[in-house]
Formats: sequence, C-alpha cells, structure tokens
Amino acid sequence: MEIVIVVVAVLVLASITIGFVAARRRPSRGELLEPPPAGEAAPRPALHPRPSPPPPETDLNEPSSGVGIAPRPGDAPPDERDPDIAVEPDRQTVAEIEEALATAVEAEQAEAVRPRFRDRLAKARGVFSGFVGSVLSRTAIDDQTYEELEEALLRADVGVATTTVLLEDLRAEVEHKGITEPHVLLEQFKGDLKARLAQGDHELTYEPGAPNVWLFVGVNGVGKTTTIAKVAKVQQAGGRRVVLAAGDTFRAAAAEQLGTWAERVDADLVRGAEGGDPSAVIFDAVQRAAAREADLVLADTAGRLHTKVNLMEELRKVRRVAERPPGRVTEVLLVLDATTGQNGLVQAKQFTDAVDVTGVVLTKLDGSAKGGIVLAIQTDLGLPVKLVGLGETVDDLLPFDADDFVEALFS
Repeated sequence: MEIVIVVVAVLVLASITIGFVAARRRPSRGELLEPPPAGEAAPRPALHPRPSPPPPETDLNEPSSGVGIAPRPGDAPPDERDPDIAVEPDRQTVAEIEEALATAVEAEQAEAVRPRFRDRLAKARGVFSGFVGSVLSRTAIDDQTYEELEEALLRADVGVATTTVLLEDLRAEVEHKGITEPHVLLEQFKGDLKARLAQGDHELTYEPGAPNVWLFVGVNGVGKTTTIAKVAKVQQAGGRRVVLAAGDTFRAAAAEQLGTWAERVDADLVRGAEGGDPSAVIFDAVQRAAAREADLVLADTAGRLHTKVNLMEELRKVRRVAERPPGRVTEVLLVLDATTGQNGLVQAKQFTDAVDVTGVVLTKLDGSAKGGIVLAIQTDLGLPVKLVGLGETVDDLLPFDADDFVEALFS
C-alpha cells in the first residue's frame, strides 16, 4: 500500500514538472519573439484576403434603390428650384473682392473723418447745458424757466432783439397748446428754432450754362482764402471744373496763398499785378472759365472794414464786372468768424447793403461759445447760413443743417 502511494506521488510530481517546463518554453502574450538567425528569413504565413463582391451596376436612367439621405422638408432638387429666386455665385473673383473691400474701407474712412455737429460744438453746447439740466429737473413751468432760457440765449450772443422775439413766440405757443410740462416746453422751443433756421435756401446756387461766379467777401482774417480752397475741393469732387480768381490784389500774400491752394486742389488760378484792379482779375477769370468750359469761378476779394465807404464801393464794382457776359453771379457769400459774435451781425448788415449777400459762411464755429450768431443772422437779416467751418481740414467745411445744429446745442 505504501508502494502505491509513493508511485502516485511520483507521477503527480512528474506531471507538474513537465507542465512547468513547457510553460517556460512558450512565449507569453506581448513578449517579442527572438529574431531568426542572420541570413535566414523568418517564415511568414501567406495572407489570402477575402475577395470583395463587385459593385452593383448602376443604371443612370433609373433612381437608385439603395438607402439614401432623405431631403429635409421644403428642400427641392436643384433642377426644381423656383427660377425667380436668384442664386448667388459660389465664388467671387479677386478683383470683385478687392473692389468690395476698397469701397467698404473708403466708406468707413469717410464716416470716420466726417465731423458731426455734436462732436464739434462742445463750447456752444456748454452755454445751454445748465438751462437744459434745470428744465429737465423741474416739475412745472414758471417765470424762472423763461428767465434761465433768456440768460442762456444772451450768453450765446443771440442778441437782445432776437432773444426777445424767441421768448415771446415760445410763451405764445405754450399758452396756445396748453403745455404744462417743462420737458415738453424744451421740445417746443427746439422745434421753433429748427423751423426758423430752416427758412430760406441753404443750398449753394448753381445754374448750368454760363460760368457761375461765387464771390467771397468779408473783413480781414475771417478765413476767406481757406474757405475758397475748401469749396473748390468739394465742387471738383462733385465733377465741376473750377477757376480761382485772386481778387485780393492789395495783399501779395493772399495771391500766393491762393496759388498754393490752387496747386493742392488742382484748379486753375488767375491773378493780377500787386495793387492792380481787382475787377480786372475777376473779368479775366470769367473769360478763362468760358474758354476752358469751366463751371465755376470762385473769386477772392480783399478784406475790408465794413465802415470804409470807398472800399465798399469798390466791392460793388467787382460785382458789376463779374455779372458781365459770359459770367453770371449766382452767390455772394459773406464769410464771418463765429467768435466775433454780435460784431458779425453788424458786418453782415453793411455787406448786404453793398453787394446783396446771398448767404453766410460761418467759420471757426467749433471754437466758439457764441453759436447764437446763427439765430441772429437768420432772424434779423433773413440770411441763410449755407456753410459752417468746424475745423481746419477740407472735410471740416459742412453744409449747414438746422436740425443737427439745434440738437447739438440742446443735447
């Protein structure tokens, strides 16, 4: 019995030993096999891929019976689209893209440089800001409301006479319409100012045919020569041919300055001898314009005090000569410095009596707190303000806009 047990134990031990040795000789998973000896290539099993079935023949004349992507509701195949609906091209040419970008950039730049009344009338707006704040804080209209408005108008150099007219008209409107709220009174006053300032023709007059002559008159130092150059630039940009006439023959620097501007804006210049007859210069300029089929003659004149009778008479002569065929005077523009205030109103009266001023160019309005001169000119003289200067560059000379001006003062 003991012998049997020993034999069984030996057999079991032998089985375990054989299994252990076999396991040591077999490589485990992930263990790399030893490379074959040099010069012998390791045998590789042949791979026999399963042949793919041939693609089914497709009949182009019949719809596929396979599974496809269902169209979304409302979609139609390309050949069934509504012919009235325009389909944009998939691609743009390089030239089209560059042109579109250039147009967008130009528009953005023009908008960026173009001044706005509100941005440039900070000083004039400051005069009315106290009144606006006081009115909007009130709950009722009383005598103090009108007194504060009167004070603001006088500080803005509107003038006593014009201020009186404005207040009387406002009181009448408030009573007639039964206005009781201060903010409504403010809107009523703004509306009255806009209507008053919009009266008259604020456009620069141009009549096709003979060369139009625009005379620029005013005292020394108001910016006539610079204004002429800016107007020339704008008119030429609009497609009109311009001739500049250096009618200020008393000041050599004036002709030189206008000549410099003529080169910058690419306009013809006619000038005479220093101390010569300004009427002759204007006449020659009209003849030059007619010969070259130009549209406009922008004529500078010597600055003169409105109190000098002989100089004002000379200005009358200049206008008479400019009217001779083939010329035609369609504008006599009085250039005023906005910072002069009520003194500008006196100048306007004298120049209007001498040469029938048709409109006013108000320069340096951006640097003045006396924006009320616009109201005085329109109310007392009935002269429309046609252009306003809000800075030094060509783009800073703008057509006058009554709505923008009033909103800039009371915003």
